[in-house]
Amino acid sequence: WDETHFGKMGSYYINRTFFFDVHPPLGKMLIGLAGYLSGYDGTFPFQKPGDRYEQHNYVGMRGVRRYRLFCAFLGSCLVPFAYLTVLELSKSLPAALLTAFILIFDTGCITLSQYILLDPILMFFLMGAVLSMVKCNSCADRPFSASWWFWLSLTGVNLAGAMGVKFVGLFVVLLVGLNTIYDLWDLLGDLSLSLVMFGKHLLARVLCLILLPLVLYMAMFAVHFTVLNKSGPGDGFFSSAFQSQLIGNNLHNVSVPE
Repeated sequence: WDETHFGKMGSYYINRTFFFDVHPPLGKMLIGLAGYLSGYDGTFPFQKPGDRYEQHNYVGMRGVRRYRLFCAFLGSCLVPFAYLTVLELSKSLPAALLTAFILIFDTGCITLSQYILLDPILMFFLMGAVLSMVKCNSCADRPFSASWWFWLSLTGVNLAGAMGVKFVGLFVVLLVGLNTIYDLWDLLGDLSLSLVMFGKHLLARVLCLILLPLVLYMAMFAVHFTVLNKSGPGDGFFSSAFQSQLIGNNLHNVSVPE
């Protein structure tokens, strides 16, 4: 059922048809982009679960059998993400290999990654954020180095990605936030660190973990509203002034008072 739901929204992006959904737009935009780049023309109706795709090129959005495209590719990335995270935390190769082995044969992960769903996209950003956070922590002895800035910035990017797919991404934001508070508290208690240097640490985290994700999150909606410029099933959720900007709407180009 969910593949019917989100696959249809991928088609809306390809056809630039405006719609409304409870989730933020990033996941559906990426599904639409994957379909567009792989040759899907957005014409499959996605009317009910179980409909055959026939000649429609859906493989780019989903990934089946030997074709590991988009959702299946993102799902497969969870294995190295888990391996690297556990290896960094435990410094134990057997523990990291066991984690990867368990995840490779996890039925739920395999199943979710085979369909046009938001779940593999969400898990990709969730685990990416945790891996980036752990890697950034490992660079604590060389702050403001290139690798430290890279992992800190990548953490912010992954936080924006997780929140941009589903609001449950807030949980990884809380995890990273608690880790950052602990880290800053530890730095504040370091008597060898000047207040100026502590201020730089604080500013770096505000920049990479708050401002960068916010800018990226707003940029997703900017793209969303720019692409979806044609009238569709989501018109009625918005004001008359907004509807007047949608091509094909009854109010298109009508002067609407503020």
